[in-house]
Amino acid sequence: MSLKVFNLSKRYDDMWALRDVSLEAPTGEVYGIFGPSGSGKTTLLNAVSGTIPLNRGSVQVNDSDVTALAGTARKITVPEYERPSIWQLVVKARNSTSKLEDRPRAVIRALESVESVLLLDDPFCGMDASECEALADKIRDTARERGVAVILASSDFEQILLTCDRVAVIVRGEIKQTGAPQEIYERPESRVVAAVTGRHNLFAARRLTSSKAEIPEFQTIDGGHRLFAQRIERGALGALNQNVTLAIRPEQISISFGASFPEDNLLKATVKRIQRLGPTTLIELDADGLRLDALVLRVVGLDVGQECMVGLPPDRIQIFRD
Repeated sequence: MSLKVFNLSKRYDDMWALRDVSLEAPTGEVYGIFGPSGSGKTTLLNAVSGTIPLNRGSVQVNDSDVTALAGTARKITVPEYERPSIWQLVVKARNSTSKLEDRPRAVIRALESVESVLLLDDPFCGMDASECEALADKIRDTARERGVAVILASSDFEQILLTCDRVAVIVRGEIKQTGAPQEIYERPESRVVAAVTGRHNLFAARRLTSSKAEIPEFQTIDGGHRLFAQRIERGALGALNQNVTLAIRPEQISISFGASFPEDNLLKATVKRIQRLGPTTLIELDADGLRLDALVLRVVGLDVGQECMVGLPPDRIQIFRD
């Protein structure tokens, strides 16, 4: 059963917890709701399920308006389990009698009996990596084999990448971008989405070249470096007298000791910190005041305090006006 939400809004006193949220979760897919803590994820699930009243908006299941059925869905608070008439909502344990270890079993029971729409609020809470992977497989299999819509809310984007077919990024109660998780990670449409979906180098710069230039060139505010960036539409470049944000993921930065290739935006930098993260290593760099993070598989011949050359490929540098 597909779920459609139209212009859903929820206000507490003079504060909008949700504002004009619209989304469509098709049958057979896992639809993610991602955002930082306090962004409105749980409020959205509660509003969709009818456990809290709406200020405006509507909810449809298989093109039937179910907005008026507020209150028919019941929260499953670990370790309790009930099977409501329209959909199931599994929420975090919030009382002292609940046991966190019972949570995976509650999620599994819901997956095994769901007939319409399943709403999962942070279902991986308290699980180790192998348990998360197994549950992610179970969630995806359930959606496809039973032909139901699964809505999964999480503040961990890796869990969204692991489980979901599509995702809506919600920040301060508003949907900022929707799409396939990997596409959003690689091509965020705004600074705020880039910032919340994983590590990102975000720094202010001002454009130097005309809007007609084949490849736009910018000067960073910190460090005064001249950098080429990817080609984008003229309207997205920003004015010459206004700052924009340039962005590049840490894993897209290269580190070398070899020859300089200006077309690759090669900068001289000093290693400030090396943080090993198991299979990868995070290297914090300072390029004359421009702080950058690089993520590499391993570090060879590099130590704190040493100088190196870092390359920022122009086609990997995104431009955000906001």
